[in-house]
Amino acid sequence: MSILLIAGSPSEPSRSVALLDAVAERLQRRHGAIERLNIRELAPHALLLADTGHPGIKAALAQVARAQALVVATPVYKAAYSGLLKVFLDLLPQTALKGKVVLPLATGGSPHHMLALDYALRPVLQALSARHILPGVYATDTQVPRDVLGSYTIGDEIHTRLDDAVNLLFSEGLRLPAATGFAPVPFNQVRCSV
Repeated sequence: MSILLIAGSPSEPSRSVALLDAVAERLQRRHGAIERLNIRELAPHALLLADTGHPGIKAALAQVARAQALVVATPVYKAAYSGLLKVFLDLLPQTALKGKVVLPLATGGSPHHMLALDYALRPVLQALSARHILPGVYATDTQVPRDVLGSYTIGDEIHTRLDDAVNLLFSEGLRLPAATGFAPVPFNQVRCSV
């Protein structure tokens, strides 16, 4: 089972990347196969031209195809996920997330944009056929402040919420798929009592 961490922030370091790093630490303690995709490192011209034949884009699409679960982190701008993430998601085929579990993470300037996860990002992930979209984690700028060295730090409340999200990813999201059901039974063999 592989997990792909997708950083959708156009800048680094960033608060959303700090959230993604915190999730990566938790995942590495419990699970080994973790890959990372920083969208900002892909060729900008290939992204904007939707050049799926470009080697970097091909490799990124292959990472998505291999993963059983994705953790997608983005800053929120004007009540929506980043344009960089949008450009990448637009490259994915409509069934790119079929059978996959997705944990969305977002950061924003105030709590007023927390619903961007549900109203902006979740519909796109559903349109890409995600099997299960877990409840996301949203953090404000004050919950992911800079320390004296200029690095972003995660507040205690967010640490707890990330612990819960990763536990949910393992317990609900990555469990084995349900059995396909019963074998078909011909009608003449159906017995019922009233």
